[in-house]
Amino acid sequence: MAVKDADVAIVGTGAWGSSALWRLAERGVNAIAFDAQSVPNVYGSSHGHTRLFRVACHEHVDLTPVARRAKELWLDLSADQGADLLHETGVLSIGPEDGRAIRNVRKAVAYAGVDVTTYTIDEVREKFPQHANLGDHYIGIMDHEAGFVRAEASIRAAVAAATARGARLFDRTAVLDVIDDGDAVIVRTGARDFRVGQVILSSGAWMTKMQDVVPLKAVRAPMLWWEAKDAPEEFSLKNFPAFIRHYDDQHTLWGHGSTPEAPVKLGPSFDEHSRMVVDPDQTLRGVRPGVDWATVGSILPWAVPGLQSAPVLAAPCLVTESPDMQFVIGRHPDRSRIVLAGGCSGHGFKHASAVGELLAQIVSGEELFTDIAFMRPDRFR
Repeated sequence: MAVKDADVAIVGTGAWGSSALWRLAERGVNAIAFDAQSVPNVYGSSHGHTRLFRVACHEHVDLTPVARRAKELWLDLSADQGADLLHETGVLSIGPEDGRAIRNVRKAVAYAGVDVTTYTIDEVREKFPQHANLGDHYIGIMDHEAGFVRAEASIRAAVAAATARGARLFDRTAVLDVIDDGDAVIVRTGARDFRVGQVILSSGAWMTKMQDVVPLKAVRAPMLWWEAKDAPEEFSLKNFPAFIRHYDDQHTLWGHGSTPEAPVKLGPSFDEHSRMVVDPDQTLRGVRPGVDWATVGSILPWAVPGLQSAPVLAAPCLVTESPDMQFVIGRHPDRSRIVLAGGCSGHGFKHASAVGELLAQIVSGEELFTDIAFMRPDRFR
């Protein structure tokens, strides 16, 4: 029997892959990771300074225990690396009081047992004047446990924690193929083949090409940063906390105020001009002036008065969507040595540390800390 290079190999070292590497190394597992680019990088979905964090998850009720574990692990990683990763600044959910979004937020809040403050629309307008131009049927719910995670800093911290415990990272090393030969898994690269016991595929948008179990699609969704016209302090994080604004038609506008690292971050869920299904190897890496921010730029004068009409920074992001917009995590139904981890569906970064824990538990044969049946890769069969 040939000697193996590692017990586990991770293909793709973004938010989920780097966290899995850390959690495996924490267990003393001989783990290696590959990424076609440097780590972190701007080519996938794990860049852009920040990602919103919430414990009360309206995307799926069973994500709440995942979010709670993620919070614990973000704090553990922060302490381990002396890094400032999780900022519990609060997230304000705004929407029609009788609308589906606010009903879902209330259900998630009740299930999660988080501390919230509910505001009438008049209180929203007084306390957060950036949201003043909304109808009288809107309300606001501030989740005080929510906030944001620092994106690139979190990946650096996870990789540093992993390598300090013996894990190895092969960055700038593209994986050409992954072959289960019955006794082990061959990870084929341009340099050489690596023989490992198990593989975690966590390659983000490239999961559309590296597996055929789930019909995933890669969506190009530009991230946008804006500056204030006249009163920058009004749009600082302190005065313009993270928010998700739900409209009557269920579309959303989300973002948060400026931080020391970056200006105001705002983005819509409904921009048909900039969002497009792409081939991750062929997609435009730059931005299209005017086109990529046409929709949100056109609504800012009334949606968020006081911001410039064009962003000062724009960067494309590749979101990988599953058919039901839920994660795809679990063993490949036909090749048990391969574990799939994809389909972030635009809400995966906040959970990354806990997803890494789940992946480490799966490959280690441990009991999972929560039920993830709704993430099973074979659910679409």
